[in-house]
Amino acid sequence: MYQTDHPAYKKLGQIGKEITTKVKPKAVVVFSAHWQAGRDTIQVNTAENTDLIYDFYGFPSHYYKEKYPNVGSKEVANKVLDLLGKAGIKAEGVKRGLDHGVWASFKCAFEPESNPLNVPIVQVSLFKNEDPVAHYRLGEAVSSLRDENILIIVSGMAVHNLRDLFFSMNDSRPLPYTTSFDEALKKAATAPPAEREQALADLLKRPDARQAHPTFDHLLPIHVGAGAAGDDVGKRLWTLGEGSMSWAQFRFGQVANSSSSL
Repeated sequence: MYQTDHPAYKKLGQIGKEITTKVKPKAVVVFSAHWQAGRDTIQVNTAENTDLIYDFYGFPSHYYKEKYPNVGSKEVANKVLDLLGKAGIKAEGVKRGLDHGVWASFKCAFEPESNPLNVPIVQVSLFKNEDPVAHYRLGEAVSSLRDENILIIVSGMAVHNLRDLFFSMNDSRPLPYTTSFDEALKKAATAPPAEREQALADLLKRPDARQAHPTFDHLLPIHVGAGAAGDDVGKRLWTLGEGSMSWAQFRFGQVANSSSSL
C-alpha cells in the first residue's frame, strides 16, 4: 500500500482502472481472507456506513489512522442473503467494518484520488472451515449477481506464509514452494470449468500446500471466485513470486461482458 513502486501495487492499479473504466460495475461484493464467520454459517455486512477494521498488530501507528471512503448497500446485502438462503446456505446479516483484506488492496486498486470506485461495497465472510467444496458452493450461490453487473472480488493471496517471511525478508527470490504452488494454482484456476472444482480442491492435498498456506484462509477466496464464475474460464493476469509470498491475480470472465469475477 505504501510501496507504490512495487510491481504488485502497479498491477492492482491497472486492474482497478480496467474495472472503473471498462467493467463499470453497479456494486462490488467482496470476500476477504480476513473474515471467517461460522463453520457452516456465512455473514453478510448490511451496514451502509462502515468504519475500517485494523486487524493487524505491531505495525507503525500511522497504519491505524488509514482511511478509505466507502459506502455499503442494504439492497445488495439483502440480495446476497436471499441467494444464500435459496442455495441452502445458512447466512445472517451483521453490521461490520471493512477489514484490511479489503481496504488495503482497494487503496491500491481504487486509489481514492486518482481512480475512485464510487459504487457500494458489500463484504461477505468465508466459512470458518477449510472445506474447498463448501467455498466453491458459496461462489456458485452468488454467481447470478454478475448478471446484474455486480462485480465479485475475492481477496487472498496465491502463496501466503508469514512464518517464512522473516527468513526471506532480504532476498526477494521465491522459495521453492512459492514457485511450485503458484504454478499449480494457475493450472487449477485456469482449468476447463467442468474440471476446475476438483482441480482446486486437490490443491489442498498437495505436499507443498501447507508450506504455501500454513492455514488455508488466504487460498479459499479463489474457490469462491471460481465457483461464481460459472462457465467462464479463468485467466491468470499476472504473477510475482517473492520470498514466501505470491501476488498472482486472476480474472474469470471477459471484461467486455461487464460481468467478471476477480
